Amino acid sequence: MAKGRILKGIAEIAPAAWDACLPGEAECHAYYSACDTAASQSGVGLRMMAAVVEEADEIVAVAPFFRLNYRLDTPLQGKLRAFGDALYRHAPGLVTMKVLCVGSPYAERCHLGFAPKLDAAGCNAAFQALAAALERQAAEEGAHLVVWKDLAPDEEEGFGDVLKQAGFARLGSLPIALLDLPFDDETAYLASLSAATRKDIKRKLAKADQVRIAFHTDITGLEAQIGALYEATRAKSGLDYGELEVLPPGYFGAVSRALGERAVFVLYWVGGELAAFNLLLVEPDRVIDKFLGMRYPLAREHNLYAVSWMANVRFCLERGIDKLQSGQTAYASKLRFGSRLVPSTLYVRHRLAPLQWALRSLSPWLGFERFDPDLAAIARKKAA
Repeated sequence: MAKGRILKGIAEIAPAAWDACLPGEAECHAYYSACDTAASQSGVGLRMMAAVVEEADEIVAVAPFFRLNYRLDTPLQGKLRAFGDALYRHAPGLVTMKVLCVGSPYAERCHLGFAPKLDAAGCNAAFQALAAALERQAAEEGAHLVVWKDLAPDEEEGFGDVLKQAGFARLGSLPIALLDLPFDDETAYLASLSAATRKDIKRKLAKADQVRIAFHTDITGLEAQIGALYEATRAKSGLDYGELEVLPPGYFGAVSRALGERAVFVLYWVGGELAAFNLLLVEPDRVIDKFLGMRYPLAREHNLYAVSWMANVRFCLERGIDKLQSGQTAYASKLRFGSRLVPSTLYVRHRLAPLQWALRSLSPWLGFERFDPDLAAIARKKAA
């Protein structure tokens, strides 16, 4: 029979066993191991563990797993977040809960994987075993909340009903922006955009003649600069999702060393100054635009957001890759550049029944997507 358990670290799983359940993923065993190494060495960031299911001593299902002390006001942004901060300062126990979470703070998807040999019934049995292991762990640790983080549409279709029957509340998470690229070249891609957007991109590219673009898979000596650009951009965004968006010092160097050619750093130089970077994770049929960091005001003066977007589009087209995934921020620009939004969902259960009743009742108003400024503006525009 399938039996699930929680492991203290992802290193306890053989890389081949993990990657067999999640074939082709750039965010693979090596990626998560690198994230955990950086967090453990720096003491900053959330430590990665793993949930596994075994059958006859063979791993048949895997998922990343982590713990955190979660602030219930995390989805709130802007003025609403200021209210949450004030409440947290005076009564932290009211807004902080111990959470056990399937998923990762270092990925936009829950990498829930199953052995290729499993049929639909086998996957369902493995999921049930995984969920049971999570519940046992939550009871043992006295956790307040159990969470399945950022389930993709196919995962929700397969297991959402199971989680609802188990009493979980469904909350909207931040969607992923995905650009389909069924184009022969850059000209064809630009032709798919509106005339105004096409004109804007061409104008910005024409003014970027001083920008030098370089592609690196080894960033030795540049780690500190790249990390500083990421932190500056995160601080400037105006959004704050707490520990869920904190990268440990050393993250970029660790990922570069772990993934080799699957991690491409696109560097944007203006003269001798590093003005921006992109981290691209490369898969056979998808490129993940993982992180972007910019030096302000230099990046704005040279239109580096548009320049980097087009560099990523060219990177995909030159390699015959037809999907560019660009993450959970800056939705307005990504939609204007042709992306579509792919939903993500959270399933959350409080272990105390009265509080779970309240959580389920409020869940339509608690989703992350309701508080993101870009998504809120898009919703208002659709409703108008």
